[in-house]
Formats: sequence, structure tokens, C-alpha cells
Amino acid sequence: MAQNLSPHLLIGIDIGGTFTDFVIHDTDRGKLITSKVLSTPANPAQAVIKGLEAILINFESDGSDTTITHGSTVATNALLERKGARTALVTTSGFRDVLEIGRQARPNLYDFSAHTQEPIVPRSLRFEVNQRVDSQGKVLKDLNQDDLAVLIAKIESESIKSVAVCFLFSFLHPAHEQMIAEELRKYDLFVSPSCEVLPEYREYERTSTTVLNAYVTPILDNYLGSLESSLSDVVNPFRLRIMQSNGGIIGVQEAREVGVRCILSGPAGGVVGASHVGSAALSSHSNIQPQYLKEDSLRLITFDMGGTSTDVSLVDQNPVVTTESTVGGFPIGIPMLDIHTIGAGGGSIASVDLGGALRVGPESAGAEPGPACYTHGNPGDDLPTVTDANVVLGRLPADHFLGGELKLDKNRAQAVMAKLGAELGLNAVQAAQGVIEVVNAHMERALRLVTIERGHDPQEFTLLSFGGAGGLHAATLARRLSVPKVIVPPLASTLSAYGMLVADVVKDYSLTVMLPGTVPKDRIQGAFQPLMEQGRDDLRFEGFSERIMRLEPSLDIRYRGQSYELNIPFGDKFLDDFHLAHKKHYGFAHPASDVEIVNIRLRATGLNSPPEIPFFTVGDSDPSSAFLEHRMVVVNNQKVETPLFQGELLTPGDQLSGPAVIVRKDTTVYLPRGTSALVDRFQNLVISLADK
Repeated sequence: MAQNLSPHLLIGIDIGGTFTDFVIHDTDRGKLITSKVLSTPANPAQAVIKGLEAILINFESDGSDTTITHGSTVATNALLERKGARTALVTTSGFRDVLEIGRQARPNLYDFSAHTQEPIVPRSLRFEVNQRVDSQGKVLKDLNQDDLAVLIAKIESESIKSVAVCFLFSFLHPAHEQMIAEELRKYDLFVSPSCEVLPEYREYERTSTTVLNAYVTPILDNYLGSLESSLSDVVNPFRLRIMQSNGGIIGVQEAREVGVRCILSGPAGGVVGASHVGSAALSSHSNIQPQYLKEDSLRLITFDMGGTSTDVSLVDQNPVVTTESTVGGFPIGIPMLDIHTIGAGGGSIASVDLGGALRVGPESAGAEPGPACYTHGNPGDDLPTVTDANVVLGRLPADHFLGGELKLDKNRAQAVMAKLGAELGLNAVQAAQGVIEVVNAHMERALRLVTIERGHDPQEFTLLSFGGAGGLHAATLARRLSVPKVIVPPLASTLSAYGMLVADVVKDYSLTVMLPGTVPKDRIQGAFQPLMEQGRDDLRFEGFSERIMRLEPSLDIRYRGQSYELNIPFGDKFLDDFHLAHKKHYGFAHPASDVEIVNIRLRATGLNSPPEIPFFTVGDSDPSSAFLEHRMVVVNNQKVETPLFQGELLTPGDQLSGPAVIVRKDTTVYLPRGTSALVDRFQNLVISLADK
């Protein structure tokens, strides 16, 4: 169990589209190191095993007592690529088309050629059962065993592997779903009843979430089973844990049963890692003391630019959680970190569209063949990418990539940019600048979406940049949004994997109750009691004592007649807190109006002991000991002689002015002209954009 192990090695693993990242904490010696290997998209486990074998050799370890926390894109890819299990939906008679009808929302209202998204489960695999429960949980029509036999025969005839079961009002009366699930499981089917996945009202969201769980879980289950088998040949004994989309970790067996909870596990690790690092960097114990923040407040815009995509999110004291996520166009109602993802990364491919305009992404060169400068493919098949553009502009030194382990070919980058430029009537350098401008515009739009468009002033936040490519673009993007400071941590390139090391075990529970706001508090407490007991039991099973558990009950509340709710912590003044929150979010409150408690929620957390972030004495401001040489870098259409610094040799107190390039073994940071940077006591690079 989690608290009984004293592992020699704690390893966080994040599989990205281009690289698989590892962060290793040697608990015996307090040593923390990172490593990267190229991802293997055809079989992600290959990169995991390859990286682990190298780690064990490096640590001279036999792999005993190793705990691995893994963030997987397997469930995400299964959904986005429509490669999930062949799935059926069993639902109440008359409701088979809920998935197709949806909310009738039209994202492109005036587009006459807009296409509706095909449901995960085609109509021919959506089966109705003649049962009915009313809105009070009373059975109007019971299950018929003859109907059940007919249903099973249909499912068997269609070679179905997985079944989602979602009956009307099953959150009030789950017995029918449980009976169907028990019977179907006898036929070697994976069964996902909504009462076990999302026991809440809103038929469409509940059905969608349940179907997605049925669709991706068998794929994730196969992957994790294969990974466990492969790991046993390398490390033994070991404990495998999986990162969830809500920012917490769960045991591998639970992940193999509820795969929908791991849809955004990789990006979630990044937000958790950013919150942990940012909390130290912006505390009163740091030496950067941002004047625009209240003491010890934590307000971050997290910016994770990897090889394939960019993920952005907010941390406002804590990472922002939502129950209204959409992934691949499908709503998911379980709690997830509020992360917005776009197809913009170092490997994003640049092209010219039919109208002659430059496009960048969302297609990516990935790890194979990767950007042209990686030299993995045939030169004649090279495609221009954002990484190639940065190499051509001199912002990504070709001989310092991955500490020199992977030499980039500047000539091949130059060739693909010249070819792209020829289509646009530009030279290679101009084409490269155009690629950077376009990808920056995409990422700026994403950052605006999670800040300005949601009522947050970017000037009150700090941009925390990570991911292998983030440091090359962060300062430019922060300037465009008037964000005053950027933090680039020393673990920037592997921060998602680091987040998996520092994450707690988190369990989320919910139940629709539909109670008036005037209900006595003890009745609400009574409704919470089964969830509290379940939360404690589940955390005890994970090895946590009550001393290191945290149970956080909350309520989804709205004014009667509204369609959506606000989540409010459950306490003595929850109604007053709701009115204040409504005023903050929507600009008004109606304390005299009737209030409705829609759902109760419980977040049960088992508190882990994360590795401590090391800090150092602040010295003088002279960075000359880290200076390498001067290089020509394109700045505002001109080649400028620019200093190059070795990031690992910078020490707390060092100050730099842009333009400058800082190279680390696993990432590169570009300081534009007019910016300055300070190395804080945690060895974060803190970039100031006060000077325009």
C-alpha cells in the first residue's frame, strides 16, 4: 500500500507525442534527475521500458521497491482517433437517440455546410429496454427477464466488446442498471453502468460520459495489462499508479476499470507540477517578490508546449476543476482539471493552404519522422515544422539539443524552410519567422480563452512555462497578453512527469439530490454520509490513515429555474457563499430568490509526501560563468549577435538581459529584446516583461 512502501526509486513517466519523459527521485539519497527518450507511438510501452532500463543502469539498481506513476495518452488517442472498443448502449425505451440529439448546440451557427459529429455508438448498436423509473426514483415499469434474454442475443450477434448502460433516473434508482450489468458481465463483456460512472442528472452528459468510459476503458485496460507484464521483467517488485484527469493519482486496477478518468492524465500532471513549483517560486520565501500578487497567493497561467500540442490552464490558489469538459467534441461530466488543448507544438507541420495562406498545425510530425532537423526520415519527405523554424532563426542551437545527444541538422531545416518560402514568395528566414508568428497567434488565442474570455485579467497572473518547446515562445506570448512575469523551472521539459511524483491520491464522488436551499443542514450531512464512508474506505484500501486524509464536501447550487450551477464548499454559510460566488461570476446576486441544491460532491484526498524542491543561497548577479559564446539570432528581421548561456551553470542571483538564449539539456529558453531574467533561489528562470 502507498504509505507502507519505502521505495528506493519513485519514477514519474509522461508519454508525449514526441518524447517520453522520466523524473526519478532516489528516496535514499534525495537525488532527483530527469531523462527523455523518443516516444514509440505504435507501442507506447516500448519507450517506457527503454527509458526504465536506462534508469536502472544509471542508478545501479535492480529495480526492487520501485513506485511508478504514469500518465498515459492511450485513452485520449483511442477517443480522438476513433479506435476504441466496439461499444453498444443499453438505455430506457424511447431514449436511444439521446447521444445523437445532444443539446442541439450549434458551434458554427451560420455555417450552412457544417457537419454534425457522428456518435461513438451508431444507432444500430443502441438498444432499448422497456423499463421506466420516474423523477422521484419510483419504479413505473420493472425489468422483464424475457426482454433481457432478447437484448443479450442481439449483443452477442453484433460482436460487441463493451456495453454502456444508462437508464432514465438511474441515479435515484440504480437497481435496474446493476441487474443488467451483472447479467452482461457473465458474457465476458466490459460493462459500464452510469450509476458507477456518473450518478447525476442531465441525460446527455451522463450518457456521453458512460459511453466514453465503455469505449476507451478496454483499450486502456489492454495497454496497462501489457505494460504491467513488461514492467515485471524489468522492475520487481513494483507499484504502478496512474494519473487521472482531476489532478490526482489512482491505482492501476481502478484505472483499468474507469478509463474515462484518465482521458487528460498527461496534461493534468503538468498542471499539478506547475502548481507545486509555482507555489514555492511565488511564496514569501522566494527572492522574486512579485508586487502584483498578494503575499503567498498563487495565480498562474500554465503554458505547456510540447512536441505535438499546447495545453493551457489556470491555477487560482488551486488548479481549476470543471465538470463541463469536452474532449474530441464529446462532453465528459466527471471532475477534470480545466485544460484547453490546441494542436500547436514543436512538431506542428507548416503548410500553404489552397488560398495561399500559411498554416501551422494541427498535424504534427511526431517522433517518427519528427521535424526535418531530426534527420529521421528521407530528406525528400521532410516537412517544415515549428522546431525547424526555431533552428533556422538561431533560437534553438542545433548542437545543444538534448545536451548534444541528438545533433540537429540545420541544413535540412534550412532546406524545408526554403521550400516552404518558395510557395509563399519568401526566403527561408522569412518563412521561418512566418511559422513562428502563426503558431504564436494560435497559442495566444488559447491563452486568451482561459483568461480574458473567462473574466480574468492576465496582468494579475504569472505565466509558468514548461514543456520542451515552451521556453522558446513564453516571453513573447506573455508580452502580448501583458503578463508581467514568466517562470521557467529547471524541470520545465519534464514538469508533467514531475507532477505525477508530487500528486496526491484523489477520489471524486457525486450524487444528484435536488434539495431546496432551505433544507436542514443535518439532512445534507446525512446525504453526504454514504459518500464519506466510501471515500474513507477507498483511501484506507490505498494505504492511507485518517491522519493523512482530507475530505472536502461541496454542493452544486443554483437559483431555481437556472440551467447551470456553481460549486460551493459545504459549510455553515454555504448559502451566503453561493450568493457571493454568483455575484463574482455573473455580476449579480438574488439573495431573496429560491435556491436549489442539485448535486452533492466529495473529493477524498490521500496526502502523499512529495520530493522537496531544493533551494540555494542567492549570490551575485554576474552570469559570466555560464556564458558559452555569441551566436547569430534573427530578431525583428535582423541577425543579431546574441549571447548563449548554459542553463545548468546559472546560479541563484544571476541576471540576464534579452536578447539571449539559455540552453539546458532538455529545453531552450529564448529571451526577446527588452526582457530581463533573474535566477531565483529554486533555480527557476524568472523573466520580467516590465520593459517594453
